[in-house]
Amino acid sequence: MSRHAQLSRRALLQGSGALVVSFVLAPPPGIAFAQGTGTPASGKSVDAGEVGGFLAIDDQGRVTLYSGKVELGTGVLTAVTQIVAEELDVPLDRVTTIQGDTLLTPDQHPTDSSLSIQAGGMQIRKAAATAREALLDQAATRLGIPSDQLVVQEGTVAPRAGGPGITYAALLQGRSLSMKVNPAVRTKDPSDYRIVGRPVRRLDIPAKIFGTFDFVHDVRVPGMVHARMVHPAAVGARLESWDDTPCRDIPGYLRAVRQGDFLAVVASDEWAAVRASRTLVAKWGGGEGLPDDARLVAYMRGAKVDRSEVLQRTAGSVARLAGAGRQLRASYDFPLNTHGSIGPSCAVADFKDGALTVWTPSQASHLLRRQLATMLRLPGERVRCIYVEGAGCYGRNGADDCSSEAALIAVQIGRPVRLQWMRADEHGWDPKGPPTLLDYRARIDPRGKVVAWEADIFLPERPMKRSGVTLLGAVLADLPREGPAGPGIYNPGLGIPYDLPGSRLTAHWMLDTPLPAAWIRAPGRMQNTFGNESFVDELAAAAGIDPFEFRMRHLSDKRGLELLERLRGFAKWQPRGGRARDTGPLARGRGISYAKYELVRTYVGLVADVAVDRRSGQIHVERVFVVHDCGQIINPDGLRNQIEGNVVQTVSRTLVEQLTFSRSAVTSLDWASYPILIFPEVPEVAIDLIDRPGEVPWGAGEPTTSAVPSAIANAVLDATGAHLRSVPFRPAAVLAALAATQPK
Repeated sequence: MSRHAQLSRRALLQGSGALVVSFVLAPPPGIAFAQGTGTPASGKSVDAGEVGGFLAIDDQGRVTLYSGKVELGTGVLTAVTQIVAEELDVPLDRVTTIQGDTLLTPDQHPTDSSLSIQAGGMQIRKAAATAREALLDQAATRLGIPSDQLVVQEGTVAPRAGGPGITYAALLQGRSLSMKVNPAVRTKDPSDYRIVGRPVRRLDIPAKIFGTFDFVHDVRVPGMVHARMVHPAAVGARLESWDDTPCRDIPGYLRAVRQGDFLAVVASDEWAAVRASRTLVAKWGGGEGLPDDARLVAYMRGAKVDRSEVLQRTAGSVARLAGAGRQLRASYDFPLNTHGSIGPSCAVADFKDGALTVWTPSQASHLLRRQLATMLRLPGERVRCIYVEGAGCYGRNGADDCSSEAALIAVQIGRPVRLQWMRADEHGWDPKGPPTLLDYRARIDPRGKVVAWEADIFLPERPMKRSGVTLLGAVLADLPREGPAGPGIYNPGLGIPYDLPGSRLTAHWMLDTPLPAAWIRAPGRMQNTFGNESFVDELAAAAGIDPFEFRMRHLSDKRGLELLERLRGFAKWQPRGGRARDTGPLARGRGISYAKYELVRTYVGLVADVAVDRRSGQIHVERVFVVHDCGQIINPDGLRNQIEGNVVQTVSRTLVEQLTFSRSAVTSLDWASYPILIFPEVPEVAIDLIDRPGEVPWGAGEPTTSAVPSAIANAVLDATGAHLRSVPFRPAAVLAALAATQPK
């Protein structure tokens, strides 16, 4: 299974009697991976309503957490381990986590939407608290002491007054935690926390730093062969003919696999598979239906709309727009984005005795299991998906599609196969973050108060309606497909967090997108916040009011006001107009953005300091100040990592990343044509965390992302007076915006 382990799987299992072993013989504390196609110990529950679905304690007192939420590079694994260790009162290094194995872990839904801790972590907390309560009751019976007179330290229950105790292991004596999770269980008082709320170094980082960590790319199965895809030459193209005769001269080449428009090559070694994929002759027809990528805004305005829906409204917007005061209008747009995972997608699949096992980096292994079962017409219980970390991503990149293709190849050839995408596959065939268009109209009265606000947003309600975020393997091979139910974004969260009379937000749900689409970090919310917060700054500038003051005049949320005041001090903000605008070739400015994520949870305030080169149009984000309130903080160090990652990735999406396509296919297929932010361009990030131990924890994987583009746009407005309303802010667009500020 591992390039690091020298023992065979059989020998290791026989020697330890273990159910689960790690890919690495000596794993870092807290990490383990499920292995193989075997059956778990009899009675292992995967019911999210059962404590035993989540937790097991062995005869040495070691705790195993079975988590349906997975580590995508976000620090989730460390945080959920902290939660379990805290609630059970065991040392952190005594907890091992198995993640995303459909045979062993409960279905906690995909690892997305900034819900891993807010939802998944709280399920786990309840399970651990229920287990602790039951073990305390059992100890009270065994020791003859009331449970309220007992304490737990390092997995041992002992009398509060002193005396001999009893360990969890002795209480369980090898039995499973067969009990229902009590949704009303009393969890640990935050004032007693010793692990939660403390900075804990990521459990997975040391092995990654020293090159001993096994990613999905490192998985090896006995008898495994290698494959590469030959994807269509164009989106929607049909395979008319193919010839692998030239491939037969390549040492190690085994065969091609074709089903419908699905075409792959298989070889005994990876390089032979790569060579064969480039040598095979395929003729494709059709696939000329994409719009002109230079006219994407026009495409969105003319796109078919499934339906229109008013998401937010206060009385009288139309009448108020026609009233006294100054009216402003503006339109903003956000392009298609690719996920840009730095490592390509990879998966290993094995079909044996009518059962399929897939080692996958999917963020949704339980959903993937259902989709694979549908695609291959297999009973669900005959499909097992085992999560293994791949290249990180926020959203649905190519991982599931690559997994589906590996599964289809394995079924066709009847032996284990490893499929790794090439860079052009990743950039060309991962589902894209869809484009978005936003139109605004507002009126401000002579005192600078917003008296009317109307917004129209054009985007797909379910980015998966075209592709279904269905599996690419199923699409190409024309096999049955299943997409997730429910909307792809939280629709009411597209509103604005301010108190605006006469307001209305209308969503126009586009029926289609130019390329198959899926969610990408902060879907809809980043685009919407970009439009909202940029337009708010334009209104503030028109009213001659400092943007901090303007926002606070239109906000009644006490928690939001507290955050903005804290941000103003943290960033040492000076009221706009307090200094003269730079007139030289380099103009510096500051911009603010505020978000209450989905209007119901995490608060973020952000100030960006930028320098704009008037000669080249280059924008450099020098530093970013973030004040962040996500309620109870599990791991401050991990939270800072998340916020920094939000900033870095979104600065890249805002300034650098631009997907291009012809009338038939994606053309930005490598890092030269789809560049991302490089180290010298990374801004300094200063973070102020508001910790509320007594509150529930909210998510942090996306909220800061939503505030970055508008803060940069507002800083450029402050520095130069130029309006940047179309992402990305590449030099040519910046120069055009600067030219528009000059007198005619």
